[in-house]
Amino acid sequence: MELTDKASFRDAMAHVGAAVNIITTDGPVGRAGFTASAVCSVTDTPPTLLVCLNRSASVWPVFSEHHTLCVNTLAAGQEALSTLFGGKTAMDERFAAADWQTGATGCPRLEAALVSFDCRIDQRVSVGTHDILFCHVVAITRHPEPRD
Repeated sequence: MELTDKASFRDAMAHVGAAVNIITTDGPVGRAGFTASAVCSVTDTPPTLLVCLNRSASVWPVFSEHHTLCVNTLAAGQEALSTLFGGKTAMDERFAAADWQTGATGCPRLEAALVSFDCRIDQRVSVGTHDILFCHVVAITRHPEPRD
């Protein structure tokens, strides 16, 4: 196995296909959301996802204080929303760009998502620059046809 540098690793990972998600939370510290592709299934017993969040991200302080989140998987054609939540746009403006419901845990659930996973954060592990959030899925909302 060849060792590689940070830039080579990032370039290689850019070629790996992944779903794009908007991760949201709401609670005592406020409402926040960010775009993430570093999300995957861990196990179905109990149903658990992991979400990776850079500790230097502007939303990290909010997510570090909250114990719930919602993983909203985007459909093709929702690139503008992905870009909005992936940038430095103010939270109010991000959330004003789409229609939201309140999920079972109180987190914002995107009405136009392909699927939304409402979760309780059960464990946090720090690795390098990121926190890995292990999230117990408490509710799932599927949308039969994606809406723009």
